[in-house]
Amino acid sequence: MNTEASPSYPLAELAVLADLPPRTVRYYVQIGLVDRPEGETRAARYGTRHLEQLLQIRKWTAAGVSLERIRELLHGAPPPVPPRACAIGSVSVCSHLTVAEGVEVVIDAQRAGLSPEAVRQFIQGVMAAFEAVQGQGGAASQGAAAHNTDKNDRQAGEP
Repeated sequence: MNTEASPSYPLAELAVLADLPPRTVRYYVQIGLVDRPEGETRAARYGTRHLEQLLQIRKWTAAGVSLERIRELLHGAPPPVPPRACAIGSVSVCSHLTVAEGVEVVIDAQRAGLSPEAVRQFIQGVMAAFEAVQGQGGAASQGAAAHNTDKNDRQAGEP
């Protein structure tokens, strides 16, 4: 039995999480922008997928994209014009992933259009890739150090 069920929310809680009025959430479901919930009326439950859809819709409406265009985007149409460059005085929230001493990745999930789950997957992928490079790097860095020593000896005129 799976004890880690994905979270589910009643409409009121989902609306708070998405920072939208419940009426707006119901409207988005009615016009097909958001998937239908599990269950009906007061027993309806919404999951992570619904929350991600609502947050994406909020992002696009804040950028001035029409609901009709949002419908097209949600059904696979090409994305809108790339986001505007940051203007002087604009604020963005970024995550800083410290991979190792001297290696840091800055993630602006909103500008990249990444959901919280996509950010988690990206971070896991970066960490796994770095570990793989580190695992291969032991022998490779020794070979590179020997190569650099030989190069330095040749430049100094030593045999």
